[in-house]
Amino acid sequence: METTIRVNQSTKTELDHFKQYKNESYDELVRKLIYLAKLTEKEPKLSQKTIIEIKEARERIKKGEFYTEDEAKKILGL
Repeated sequence: METTIRVNQSTKTELDHFKQYKNESYDELVRKLIYLAKLTEKEPKLSQKTIIEIKEARERIKKGEFYTEDEAKKILGL
């Protein structure tokens, strides 16, 4: 069952910055944020290096600089 929630326009804008790809749904995004919130409760210490690497990876994804699963398999000879 789907539902509608209200968020402030500035909140929506902030959420949009977390999208990894253009057509990512808000449901996917919220589920990802919930997962990360739970993870940080269990393992609260991410190194600064890890945080930077995550941000860089997200930027590469937004720019389309990544391999698909099929491309990776071909490169690795799988």
